[in-house]
Amino acid sequence: MKFSLIICTYMRPKAIIKLLESVNNQTLYPNEIIVIDGSTDTLTQAVLKINTFNNLKYYNVDAIDRGLTKQRNIGLSKVSNTSNIVCFLDDDVILEPSYFEQIVNTYSIYPKALAVGGYITNEVDWKLSDNTNSKNNFYYDGWMRNESSRFKMRAVFGLEPDAKPGYLPTFAHGRSIGFLPPSGKTYNVEQIMGGVASYKKEVFDSLSFSTYFEGYGLYEDADFSIRLAKLGPIYINTRARLAHYHDGSGRPNQYNYGKMVVRNSWYVWRVKYAKPSFKARFKFYATTILLMTIRGTNSITSQEKHKALTETLGRFVGLISLIFNKPRIQL
Repeated sequence: MKFSLIICTYMRPKAIIKLLESVNNQTLYPNEIIVIDGSTDTLTQAVLKINTFNNLKYYNVDAIDRGLTKQRNIGLSKVSNTSNIVCFLDDDVILEPSYFEQIVNTYSIYPKALAVGGYITNEVDWKLSDNTNSKNNFYYDGWMRNESSRFKMRAVFGLEPDAKPGYLPTFAHGRSIGFLPPSGKTYNVEQIMGGVASYKKEVFDSLSFSTYFEGYGLYEDADFSIRLAKLGPIYINTRARLAHYHDGSGRPNQYNYGKMVVRNSWYVWRVKYAKPSFKARFKFYATTILLMTIRGTNSITSQEKHKALTETLGRFVGLISLIFNKPRIQL
């Protein structure tokens, strides 16, 4: 199968070179690499002229086309007609050598798969389960990891997710695919992370990334995968391994991020559950308030007090805005 790689980047010249160097070391190399650069300077373009990579096509976009959603859709318009699979990678990840080989093999093993996601290895410390069933740990498929404080608090108030990892609960606020262990297995899910994702090219004949998610595009990937999961199966292959090194450049300020956390999570929730029950509505808002409160305490306890405070303010404004100005769902 022929496959294309799309990298949407913004102001990260050093990070994208590290990513492309890891692509160079792949056991299976992309038939084309499409870089869509929204940077306001020419540093990324300059480093790609100095460091050449096979099959790479570079496109710089103007301000009107800047932002993750728009850049992804532009990248899709540049994909070769001969490609069978389209891969997306964030510009601040580094691949293990067999990443693409594992992704492509998954489509061979599961021919009905519409999408396959990769597995990030450096964000969570997993261990084989000790079967103690401690409340301090989260257990799944014979593995365990530390349970985060926010999930412990949610359990106290009866707000635990009612869905397994990779699926959206009836009141949103679920466990991400980061709660799937490094078991070497392939898991069926309904959500994959857009920055480590791949799709059959035919998917984009009927779906596109929503224009609702402008700019930073928080939860855009969840929206797209949930809509896609209604059409066919989606998988995470935990053998398709990579590391994510969060690069702070190009991110929104904490206030805007806080607003997006609330408004965009509401949007994705209602994409899947157009008419949630009263109980689900109550739990959505109760969980949102609890998480906002936990984040607010970080303004006292954490080393980055100002960031925590401004994000909490953004979450509060986002929550109040849902009363007067709910997002309009685009399907």
